[in-house]
Amino acid sequence: MDKLSLLLRGLRIDWEEIDSESYLRQIPALAGLRELEFADGVTFFVGENGSGKSTLLEAIAICYGFNPEGGTKNYRFSTYDSHSELCRAMTLIKGAGKPGWGYFLRAESFYNVATAEDRYSHEIGGTPQYYHERSHGESFLALAQSQFRGRGLYLLDEPEAALSPQRQLTLLCEIARSVKEGGQFIIVTHSPILLGIPDAHILSFDDGPLHSIAYEETDSYQITKMFLENREQMLARLLE
Repeated sequence: MDKLSLLLRGLRIDWEEIDSESYLRQIPALAGLRELEFADGVTFFVGENGSGKSTLLEAIAICYGFNPEGGTKNYRFSTYDSHSELCRAMTLIKGAGKPGWGYFLRAESFYNVATAEDRYSHEIGGTPQYYHERSHGESFLALAQSQFRGRGLYLLDEPEAALSPQRQLTLLCEIARSVKEGGQFIIVTHSPILLGIPDAHILSFDDGPLHSIAYEETDSYQITKMFLENREQMLARLLE
């Protein structure tokens, strides 16, 4: 995707707006981050648990106008207010044109979003999807397939959590289709399958400041490859 056609071209963080005692200053990947540019239709955030990936994605979502727990920009519900102050210090650099759609999808609050989806569909006279009547994985994928509508900004937080490897491949295809139609994705993931999307930009939150890495350099790829190729030896060593 041409950088000029991106809906979200980058962001800036003003650390003067963040409390001097804030835990955000203790996250290595975020502490020195003042500017970030997006250059591709798909950007991945990767790194160990607690490295700041979801914190940054959530701040982007809130700053863009999404509900903190997920959904479209029209959603207004809250079950637990847990987002950080980072969104108040953030300025988004938007591209030209207005997005046709957008969605913030996060694994940890999917139940709440599915409940809101069903309620809103009844209130506005839409077609109810009855997500709670399907398996977690089926409803998660069905929601993604119905909400990825081409040109728009889509923020996904660990979308693989509910999906089998086969369904992750389906999601990969849905993302690729949407990008071809003008969609832009920023995705937090540990999935070596999703990370394989062609031409994606991968940003690592490990080992200090935020930095770009190749697919083969990600822990998700390296550890999965090592396990599959040396399963018996790895298990023997781990379980000694």
